[in-house]
Amino acid sequence: MAQLTFFYDLSSPWTYLAFNNVQEVIAETQATVSWRPFLVGGVFNAVNQSVYAARSNPKDPKVIHNFTWLHEWARLANLPLDFPTEHHPVKSVLPMRMCCALEDDQEILKVFTQAAFDAYFADGRNIDDPLVMADVAKSIGLDGEALLSRAVEPAIKDRLRANTEEAIAKGAYGSPTMIVNDTKLYFGNDQLPLVHQALAG
Repeated sequence: MAQLTFFYDLSSPWTYLAFNNVQEVIAETQATVSWRPFLVGGVFNAVNQSVYAARSNPKDPKVIHNFTWLHEWARLANLPLDFPTEHHPVKSVLPMRMCCALEDDQEILKVFTQAAFDAYFADGRNIDDPLVMADVAKSIGLDGEALLSRAVEPAIKDRLRANTEEAIAKGAYGSPTMIVNDTKLYFGNDQLPLVHQALAG
């Protein structure tokens, strides 16, 4: 059975799209999937610092076109998208640690990830706010305060760091990074047809 490893950061709008769109790919190919929270800022710092230069010039035609295409992709996927908001770019350390605290229960992690993506990109909420993230957890039946407490445990901090370092070692340079059968790497929402092909093959 084909295996998909999906490295992701909740702050990425392209990952919001890919996370939603990849669900159909997984269902059609019957692939197994491993959701892997990481810190995209750590990836950028290590291997892709040009991202920061691009952000410093919001009038760059490439930046403008990317935002236009982002909203067109969202309409194509029939996904609500309130972006960018006053919270962009959001710090994602807290929500990604919360994801890491749930990583051993992949189904719960998937549900939490969906709820957090919706909070940030559909509802325009600040996912760097502990009260917001506790509310996200509560919305899916989790103990929000307990999850916040777990997120600051040294073992969880170490896990997020290890996930990020693993993704970098595998060739990641942004979010989402998708790896098929631990050999083929794909990046971004627009490469999902290639992901589908690799999983089906």
